[in-house]
Amino acid sequence: MLKKLFSSFRSPLRRPQPTQHIRSTPEVLSSSQHSLQRNQFSRYAVSIVERLQNAGYQAYLVGGCVRDLMLHIEPKDFDVATSATPEQVRAEFRNARVIGRRFKLVHVHFGREIIEVATFRANHPQDDEEEDSNQSSRNESGRILRDNVYGTLEEDAQRRDFTINALYYDPVSERILDYANGVHDIRNRLIRLIGDPEQRYKEDPVRMLRAVRFAAKLDFGIEKHSALPIRNLAPMLRDIPSARLFEEVLKLFLSGYAESTFEMLVDLELFEPLFPASARALELNPTYTHTLISEALANTDLRISQNKPVTPAFLFAALLWPALPAKVIRLQDRGMPPIPAMQEAAHELIVEQCQRIAIPKRFTMPIREIWDMQERLPRRSGKRADLLLDNPRFRAGYDFLLLRESAGEETDGLGEWWTDYQDSNDSERRDMIRNLGSKADGEGTGPRKRRRSSGAKRKRSEDASSASE
Repeated sequence: MLKKLFSSFRSPLRRPQPTQHIRSTPEVLSSSQHSLQRNQFSRYAVSIVERLQNAGYQAYLVGGCVRDLMLHIEPKDFDVATSATPEQVRAEFRNARVIGRRFKLVHVHFGREIIEVATFRANHPQDDEEEDSNQSSRNESGRILRDNVYGTLEEDAQRRDFTINALYYDPVSERILDYANGVHDIRNRLIRLIGDPEQRYKEDPVRMLRAVRFAAKLDFGIEKHSALPIRNLAPMLRDIPSARLFEEVLKLFLSGYAESTFEMLVDLELFEPLFPASARALELNPTYTHTLISEALANTDLRISQNKPVTPAFLFAALLWPALPAKVIRLQDRGMPPIPAMQEAAHELIVEQCQRIAIPKRFTMPIREIWDMQERLPRRSGKRADLLLDNPRFRAGYDFLLLRESAGEETDGLGEWWTDYQDSNDSERRDMIRNLGSKADGEGTGPRKRRRSSGAKRKRSEDASSASE
């Protein structure tokens, strides 16, 4: 993984430059010089470009859709960049709506498909220039708070974050305009920032997370000058609104490349600003913490690749679980009984985490229920086992138990017991309950059970249901 991370481990065709500047005149690739065809793009996006051009505006398909199609990846959405202002775009399309304040955009609706149209952006005024707070503003660290300074196509390319996202495709002439050597970096599989990396990260620290996300998704390396400032600037993520970080974390971990993303986040010291308690657990108990989180993320990637549903609740439950035992022990040392200590520790951990990443209540409740199930699953005597099977969170709790075991937790065969119990008939289940022993709370290793191959158990773990909301 680390070999893929930095371009310094590669042998690019051309020596990387410390900063990537925009050409005043783009490199123009005709239809014979690239593989893109207009019928690969959304017909609605193409129609928007054509209509805006016919109205006298410049308009292009831009960004991820151009990049992904050049890499033979099916785009998830199609974006348009234009010289028309949001109000002018809105005037051209009755099915359009202007959204956003920090960054005004237009959404043009075609049934369920939405095409995002953005006006060309320009650079923000320098410190000694007058700045209109209604259009542009920064905080003291240089982070952009409002970005509605409109400009030319060249200026828009300069404002793009990475070279591979600064490619403009004209479906009318079928040409690509490349202002930043983006085609070169796609061919060399490099993530490279446009402009001075430190300044660009300070403008928006989330760009550090975007660099990791694109590197993981595309299997690219991060160009060494673009990677160099990240560790020093990682703490700036603490100033990003927690609601925005929630959305960014979902993109990081629910795009099908979560396991490799986690490795990069840890290596670049970006994991700690997002999950401080889990980062401490990773430092104190690295083998267990790394294994549990990695296995959970690998299972998430597998489910996504199989088009199975996933939910952030199971994901966050796994990311935060390694930080929970230390809090439970601390409360127990103060005299609190085990179950109340577990519940209070869970509450504290989630409250602390929500200060960094605003996890909605519709997910924090299932997280606590999954954790609570870990305390209830060992208690199987009498009718408890059947009642647990009927619990709507049983499957998620059971899957989480298998995850803990696969990470090395010793549960005295509890996962195998529950696996057998689910596959048994009523008579066999009664025998299993009777054979638990005389422990009042129902804990115990139980009788000799049908031995299940590790492969079968692993398959159940891979099928980990991430519990519906």
